[in-house]
Amino acid sequence: MINIAKPFIGEEEKSAVMAVLNSGQISPGKKVEEFEQRFAFYINAKHAIATSSGTTALKTLLMGYKIKHGDEVIVPTLTFGATASPILFCGARPVFSDVDAETFNISAQSIQEKITPKTKAIIPVHLYGLPCDMKAIHEIAHEKNITIIEDACQAHGAEHFGKKVGSENSAAFSLYATKNITTGEGGLITTNDDIVAERCRLARNHGQSTRYNYVELGYNFRMTNIHAAIGIEQLKKLDLFNDARARNAKFLSENLPKSVRLQKVNAGLKHVYHLFSLCINNRDRALKILNEAGIESNAYYPVPVHKTELYKKLGCETSLPNAEKICGEILSLPVHPAVTDEDLSYIVEVMKSICA
Repeated sequence: MINIAKPFIGEEEKSAVMAVLNSGQISPGKKVEEFEQRFAFYINAKHAIATSSGTTALKTLLMGYKIKHGDEVIVPTLTFGATASPILFCGARPVFSDVDAETFNISAQSIQEKITPKTKAIIPVHLYGLPCDMKAIHEIAHEKNITIIEDACQAHGAEHFGKKVGSENSAAFSLYATKNITTGEGGLITTNDDIVAERCRLARNHGQSTRYNYVELGYNFRMTNIHAAIGIEQLKKLDLFNDARARNAKFLSENLPKSVRLQKVNAGLKHVYHLFSLCINNRDRALKILNEAGIESNAYYPVPVHKTELYKKLGCETSLPNAEKICGEILSLPVHPAVTDEDLSYIVEVMKSICA
């Protein structure tokens, strides 16, 4: 089976974990601080704050911006559910936006249509590792005085006109096992706002300014030194991983049948291909053939979030035609660094047979 995703854990990560275990300093500490500093430098952000997952990173950021009951936050409906659920946990309301038919990312026009006096933030998702049209989103947010919080959980190292996502706005990254780099579970926040950074550090650690001095309501969203040790070694390899993903994606883009519709990468954007995704007619049949042929593939995501049971109950259902169409046709193929040239040729061969 050619797996759709695969974590790459080398001897460096294993040695780093053993060093932490042997030190006895397993709880959050110096390794977490080192990982934060290294990631902030990599992204070119003032602060990086490690958390227990990408979901808690996003929830912590919302708390950092004091998103609360009665507020609205605009999110794309073509995403994983964890983009929207932290908004609910803050007592706010997710407002679902449609996506661009070609890039599959949140549509600036749809954002504009969804803004109300209650809109406090926009969460653009850099879907599959492709940066959103941040220039257009910045113009909207600046005009309306709305906060931008980037969901970069699939976009470690992705760039928008030479700037890494998460370098200009506050952002949440995931370090789940299938991401471009992993700590098993974990997350990171980047921000240039000192006040937001301090609130986030309080929120992830029981609201403590110093030990046992509780100044805000907080959670235990901390990362351990074990996870951070893995992350430090993974970060050293991130650019190599991303280069391999891009090479593999380039081969597929140039050789797949013309009848499939690829995610469009506009000029000035660096896609890091967390997932290589395309639209195809009769998607479910294609998935069946691919998986039977030993090519693990999947639909990310087969149902737009606003049409799932929870959000229908909350009255979020609306008409978002681009996302609804894409969700019925989307399919992802393996492009992670372990995919070989022979694997890629085989994937193309099977895809040609499907489209014949």
